[in-house]
Amino acid sequence: MKNNRNRDLNIAVIGGGTGLSTMLRGLKRQTRNITAIVTVADDGGGSGMLRADLGMPPPGDVRNCIQALANTEPIMEKLLAYRFTEGSLKGQSFGNLFLAALNGMSGTFDEAVRRMSDVLAITGRVLPVTNENVYLAAEFSDGSEAVGESHIADFKKGTDKRITRVRLIPERPGALPEALEAIRAADMIVLGPGSLYTSIMPNLVTDGVSEAIAESDAFRIYVLNIMTQDGETEGYTASDHISALFTNSGRKLFDYCLANSLDIPGEIAARYRAEGAEAVRIDDAEVKGLGVEVLRAPVASWKNGLVRHDPDALSRELIRAYRERSHTRVYG
Repeated sequence: MKNNRNRDLNIAVIGGGTGLSTMLRGLKRQTRNITAIVTVADDGGGSGMLRADLGMPPPGDVRNCIQALANTEPIMEKLLAYRFTEGSLKGQSFGNLFLAALNGMSGTFDEAVRRMSDVLAITGRVLPVTNENVYLAAEFSDGSEAVGESHIADFKKGTDKRITRVRLIPERPGALPEALEAIRAADMIVLGPGSLYTSIMPNLVTDGVSEAIAESDAFRIYVLNIMTQDGETEGYTASDHISALFTNSGRKLFDYCLANSLDIPGEIAARYRAEGAEAVRIDDAEVKGLGVEVLRAPVASWKNGLVRHDPDALSRELIRAYRERSHTRVYG
């Protein structure tokens, strides 16, 4: 285990979606040495439109992470987040278009990401997990399959089947070498938070990523989602999430799981139940059986009826967990 108690921790975070970018807003106030490794399997919304029109990797998740780590004037952040409200660009964000333009000027997508990161003077780095043009496929317990990240939730909704395996098309594309190097150099590796199968898992089935995580002597921790997700993880417990990650990657990837300890207000919980979601139940005995220790902390927040991780509370608890437990890692 590397000892970084006298300098900034070197942290690699792996995932995608709003959960990852939310966490990054807090982490950048704790350390400058952050590498966000981000999925590029999205095929819906504005990202999907640019992907279809320009043949580029989807920019949305990467752009969200760049925005989260950016050190810019408030007007620039508002500009990047601005979405057009009419015409052929309706629903498209300026940030996506900015990254698309840089992609057209660059030899590879990761080069475009690096250029945007430089323009916005971000803290740390953002890396696409691969430069390859990939699509996500999910296999279900009844033998059926859905192809395309944007189709998976709708395909599953209203049924009791579970996702048993996800894969990329083409299968196991090569990871960006810099992403693997970042994992190997990290003092702490954080998986999540984010959609289990569509934000975290695509990274883990990219060739080399799971292997690098499993072989690392870093402090490895998974940030458990606060709520289940309709169309992906209805009825899932903490151990279900962890087991899915270990099974799909074929490896034990982490030793700790950080879970929210706050109760969700009744009216908000009721609204989530009406939409097929609930707070993830922590089944300690089952999690322990997987060789993982649960760490509970008050990391949730809610606003406008939505439950999210509090970026500052989450980042503080991650740093606390590293400081208190990094010397006690159990190899599995």
